[in-house]
Amino acid sequence: MGDEDPFERNVFINCPFDARYLPLLQPLLFTVVSLGFTPKIALDRSDSAELRLDKISWLIQQSRFSIHDLSRIQAARKGKFSRMNMPFEFGIDYGCRLYGRGKLKSKACLILSKRQFEHMRAISDVAGIDAKHHNDHPPELVRQVRNWFVETVGVSGVPSASSLWYRFTDFMTDFYEKRVAEGFSPDDLNSMPVREFVNFILSWTKAGNA
Repeated sequence: MGDEDPFERNVFINCPFDARYLPLLQPLLFTVVSLGFTPKIALDRSDSAELRLDKISWLIQQSRFSIHDLSRIQAARKGKFSRMNMPFEFGIDYGCRLYGRGKLKSKACLILSKRQFEHMRAISDVAGIDAKHHNDHPPELVRQVRNWFVETVGVSGVPSASSLWYRFTDFMTDFYEKRVAEGFSPDDLNSMPVREFVNFILSWTKAGNA
């Protein structure tokens, strides 16, 4: 990639940050890295002096591509509030492309939902915007993300979705075995900083495993 502008390879990831989403987040990050791109996520760094909204806005501005998973916007049970962070961040990204100048006009995004058209029940203004759904099924998420990079980003010569999923499972097996041998507990692994996890993916892929 040489002197290529990092903007051209950065992918802003907008998704829930909880244990229930981890089985989707991990293959999502693996797929983005395996295709040669750099995931940018609000959990990349933790600076108590930095306003989270400012950090998110900056990451969006630094990323040509974005993936917005809106599959968790509905309240989990009666009496709970709906989760509006994800659609709000999508709105920031959309506005950045609409009103930005120069390279910001080239931004592109993928919207993910749990089921087809489900997101439009909560945000009717996005009717007409193409979205993909994963049914909370990690292999399907890998398939949809991989296909979007081919269809919209124009990536070519990439492995099939099935191959990417099998590589991910190989990586996770190797990742857990080596981290446990290094003294990581299950809690350590489940709460590992995103940047650290991505670095392990990069090391594994650079070693010729993917």
